[in-house]
Amino acid sequence: MIVLSVGMPRAGSGWHYNLIHDLMKTTGCADARDIRERYGLQKILTEVNCNIGVLSARRLGMVTLPALAGNTFVIKAHAGPSSASRTLSALGILRVTYIYRDPRDAMLSAYEFGQRALTKGRPNAFSHLSDFDKSVDFMMEYAQIWEKWMSEKNVLVARYEDLLINYDEESAKLVSYLKLDSSKPEVQAVVAQYRPGVSDGQQGLHFYKGKIGRFRDVYNEEQKDILKKKLEGYLPRMGYELD
Repeated sequence: MIVLSVGMPRAGSGWHYNLIHDLMKTTGCADARDIRERYGLQKILTEVNCNIGVLSARRLGMVTLPALAGNTFVIKAHAGPSSASRTLSALGILRVTYIYRDPRDAMLSAYEFGQRALTKGRPNAFSHLSDFDKSVDFMMEYAQIWEKWMSEKNVLVARYEDLLINYDEESAKLVSYLKLDSSKPEVQAVVAQYRPGVSDGQQGLHFYKGKIGRFRDVYNEEQKDILKKKLEGYLPRMGYELD
């Protein structure tokens, strides 16, 4: 089986992936990084979190081979669902989780993360977001992807804000969805390890500031009004206030 951890960029998706990865490791399942090496999937599963990129039939077909050979492992994506992902989910080969965040905060985080990388001379996937307009266009694509995931069946959906504020409840949902035994000490240890605020510089959480609603303090009134108009069809359904 493949566990697919999908997330809106800069929405705690790295945190969610690592939590899922380590929870599944308590079952003795394979590490996706080892699967990548053993099956020559370096061009399919990239970066440290084994990001599959688009959920095309070709890419999913290649990662399904080790799953059919009896391996269970966790991979990551930011892409929208596809006919191939739906088919594998229906067959029980793919188990999907999806996490999102207020797109205004995610957009701000993506912009700042990209610019910080540029100043260090190490541009990343967000460094092309050089201004507000480019950042808006970028995030609108992921708002559309959110809508597609919301219409999918058999997907566990989480909000970054809920995971941050109601961690016990949200992590319990995740443990149940993954069909793990919450009473096992090793499962409890993983849940405790990824609890926000456990320690400074916590590994695996993958957020720099993570403050809820920070966009209100950073964007000016004109920018916030643009975001309101662009996202008014999404924010209420996502569970966020327009202002």
